[in-house]
Amino acid sequence: MYYAPLISMPDIYQTFHLGVNVFVLRGTQLLLGKRKGAIFGAGTWGLPGGHLETGEAMKEAAARELMEETGLSATQLEFSNIVNDRSGEQHYIQVGFIADGIIGEPAIKEPDRCEEWKWFEVNALPENLFPPHINQINNFLQKRLFADA
Repeated sequence: MYYAPLISMPDIYQTFHLGVNVFVLRGTQLLLGKRKGAIFGAGTWGLPGGHLETGEAMKEAAARELMEETGLSATQLEFSNIVNDRSGEQHYIQVGFIADGIIGEPAIKEPDRCEEWKWFEVNALPENLFPPHINQINNFLQKRLFADA
């Protein structure tokens, strides 16, 4: 029988952030936003998304963030992948959803955070992707469900 080694537990649990991101497709094009005025990642391209709020369902968070950032709504959101991102200064769990049945055209709804929304061919994405979204996008393109980065 296997017994896990005893690990000393700190008095305070470690914390991490949970991000929800949305893959919005139009044919073979992916919608990305150019980040602006952000503490981290200004000038890079990222997915619509944001933080899960306390008590919020993940699909509701994805729908809320999509609407808040782009003005788009989706008739359906399906799970795409999850990334345990330990690469930066903060630990993030990034959960991706694929939007289906998009209603509307992308608009800049948070001009202090996003310069523009642009459609990119999935096989010709910009080089300057928002670092926390790179593994999530790679998972999506390679149809992987999980990455531990």
